[in-house]
Amino acid sequence: MTNQSEELLLELDGVSYVIDDLLGLWVKFEVKRVKQTAIRPHGIKYSLSLHDKFNARLMGFDNAHSISYRPKQKARAVRIVDHWHEDYRDSGKPYRYVNAERLLTDFWVEVERILTRLRLN
Repeated sequence: MTNQSEELLLELDGVSYVIDDLLGLWVKFEVKRVKQTAIRPHGIKYSLSLHDKFNARLMGFDNAHSISYRPKQKARAVRIVDHWHEDYRDSGKPYRYVNAERLLTDFWVEVERILTRLRLN
């Protein structure tokens, strides 16, 4: 059973558009329905990203690949799928996927944070 926010998210697959002409910033969405598994219990594979005019990813939320994450310095690294990259240097931090609506909200909040920072510089 899907809800409206999941359908909206799935409809964004393949969409990309400019969000700031002056800065040359654009967003890209890649979203697919996949089989529900232990690593993707919500049954959605996604990559939502913000890029600069040189096509470099500035920030993104995804579960398209797993990352190795060490929660504490002496802890053993674990593999996680749902994660986000705060900036281009970030190899990824865990992201707790709640639902499609929350994912879209979290993505746009981060886009706005970056836009505000770049416009002030």
